[in-house]
Amino acid sequence: MTDKSGIRILIIDDHEIFLAGLRLMLEAEPGLAVIGEARTRNEALQALRYLPDIILLDLDLGAESGTDLLPDLLKIDGSHRVLVLTGVANPELHLRAVCLGAIGIVHKLDAPRLLFKAIRKVHAGEAWLNPTMVASAMVQLQGHKPRNIDPEADKISSLTAREREVIALIGEGQRNKSIGERLYISEKTVRHYLSSIFNKLQVADRLELIIYAFQHGLAKLPNSEHASAETPSRIVNFR
Repeated sequence: MTDKSGIRILIIDDHEIFLAGLRLMLEAEPGLAVIGEARTRNEALQALRYLPDIILLDLDLGAESGTDLLPDLLKIDGSHRVLVLTGVANPELHLRAVCLGAIGIVHKLDAPRLLFKAIRKVHAGEAWLNPTMVASAMVQLQGHKPRNIDPEADKISSLTAREREVIALIGEGQRNKSIGERLYISEKTVRHYLSSIFNKLQVADRLELIIYAFQHGLAKLPNSEHASAETPSRIVNFR
C-alpha cells in the first residue's frame, strides 16, 4: 500500500459492504486516510505493519470477537489507538472494551460527522465516551455484585471535600478549565488535585478515575433519558 498523509486509519470489520462504504466515506473526508482493511484477527495483526494512527474496530467479527483481539492489537509496539465502531448495543461489552484499552466507542448508527470528530479527538489524545454508556454498564455490573463493605473505603475516606468535588465534576464530563471555573480555582490547582486523587485512589488516568467514581458512588450516574448521544464526554487526555 502507498503512504498517505493525514490521520492513518486501519478498519477491522468483517462486513464487505460496510467496509467498502466506510472506506469511501473516510477517504472523502479531508485529513483522513484509510491505509488498510482487515476482516480477521490474522489480517488485523498483519496490517499493523502499515503503522496506523487509529484502528476502527468492530466488536463482532463473525466467528471472532473484537474484544478478544484488543489486547493483541495494543501489545504490539506502535502509537496506534483503538476506537470501537460497533453496531452492538451492549453497554457492558462496551465498558469491557474500554477496560481492555479502547479509547472510544462510536455506534454505527451515529452520524458520520460524529465519527470524524471522534477520530480526530482520539488522535489528539482524548477519549470519546458517552457517560450514559459508562453509567449503564456500571449499573449492570453493580446489579450482579453482593452488597458487601466496599474494600476501597479506606482510599475513599482519604479524599478531601474539594477532591470529591473535582471527581464529581469529572463524572459530568468536565475538563480542567471548566472545573476550575466552577470551583473558582486555577487549572494548575485542578491538576494538583487530580495528581493527589490519582495517588490516593491508585488510578492511572481520568478514564480509570471516572469508572472508579461511578463504581463507588463518587460521581452521579447520568440519566440516560436526558443525556444526549450527540455530546459524548471526552474524559481522558493522554498528553
